[in-house]
Amino acid sequence: MNFGKIEHIGIAVKNLEEAKERYTQLLGVSPYKQEEVEREGVITLFYLVGETKIELLAATRLDSAIAKFIEKKGEGIHHIAYQVENIREMIQTLKLQGFEFIYDEPKEGADNKWITFIHPKSCNGVLTELCQEKTS
Repeated sequence: MNFGKIEHIGIAVKNLEEAKERYTQLLGVSPYKQEEVEREGVITLFYLVGETKIELLAATRLDSAIAKFIEKKGEGIHHIAYQVENIREMIQTLKLQGFEFIYDEPKEGADNKWITFIHPKSCNGVLTELCQEKTS
């Protein structure tokens, strides 16, 4: 069982509208999707750059993970997400290898994905997301 491509890079931002203007200018493309994930207290904005997505994340609540991240570390790269074919199997495989997860069961995430996160202390300080495309 292997990781697929880098699915996206998540970037925490304070002001989504300002970041949208900046990244649209930088990347030369408009975002293809904006989505609120109310359960996580975040609004996401996605750009497609080649085969990789850039996800801008802005907090909608002060108690959200993104708000806490920005308060502690400031704006910047929040996580790197990898595509997997079977997220539940990958979680079990990695747990057997000693990786610690933020949560053990996949949750519904943005952009039609099942997601989970490997704790940064298991990946040299990098929050690592696993993503599986939801099937109908």
